[in-house]
Amino acid sequence: MIRGAVLGSPIEHSLSPVLHRAAFANLEIEGSYERVEVGAGQLKEFITKRGSEFDYLSLTMPLKEEVLQLGFATSELALKSQSANTLVKRDGSWSATSTDGAGFLQALAHRDFTDFSSVLILGAGGTARAIAASLDGIADSITVLGRTSTREESFERIVSQSKFSYVIWSNALSLEPFSLVVNTTPAGAADLLAEGIEGDISCLLFDVIYKPWPTVLAKKWKNLGAPVISGVELLLYQGIEQLRIVTEKNFDTEKLASNLREKLATAL
Repeated sequence: MIRGAVLGSPIEHSLSPVLHRAAFANLEIEGSYERVEVGAGQLKEFITKRGSEFDYLSLTMPLKEEVLQLGFATSELALKSQSANTLVKRDGSWSATSTDGAGFLQALAHRDFTDFSSVLILGAGGTARAIAASLDGIADSITVLGRTSTREESFERIVSQSKFSYVIWSNALSLEPFSLVVNTTPAGAADLLAEGIEGDISCLLFDVIYKPWPTVLAKKWKNLGAPVISGVELLLYQGIEQLRIVTEKNFDTEKLASNLREKLATAL
């Protein structure tokens, strides 16, 4: 019996229970998975009080950075990105890692997108850092659009191989130089940016939001005839990577993704 949960706040919109329960059924694994509201500053208390109930935990906002302060063994990838979305318990001890970056790259590969020459990341939170880490050395250049300059130094440590720049948020930023735009901001945060887009765009938008969908930004992109990938794909592939770690099983990622994609579509 594998017991899992997704933690974060707000959490009621999360489709992770749909994904993980369907994966258990598909892989013929006995398991349970729930969603639990855990706000900022509450993760340590939750693990102390309820950690014994679970074998693994999926973490979303605002816990991806907080978990790194709890002293658990942490993977190099999570340390580099200063973001972890996965806690796994082995022999009574928790360890932290991130599957966001791997899931992001797998979702792009599934759609045959391979040109990451110039990337713009909207937002500077935990997901943004995991994606920047996954693209470091793959993209020629990575630009992060953040609300304040406080996150700039952390991104400079993350992006060590690609050319890097950090720009303070502007709703009038030109998108022409970029081959890929990744929106990691909360729902509604990029609406004004979407309204300011003028002229033609042809680059790919990967919007990590999946509910509500389409976002204002994704709708604008589609109306201009440019390609869009929904956050459902990130949810799907990062979740599959979590299950690979938790179960220690080797399974066909694309076959499982195909089966789970239909389940997620009916739940939206």
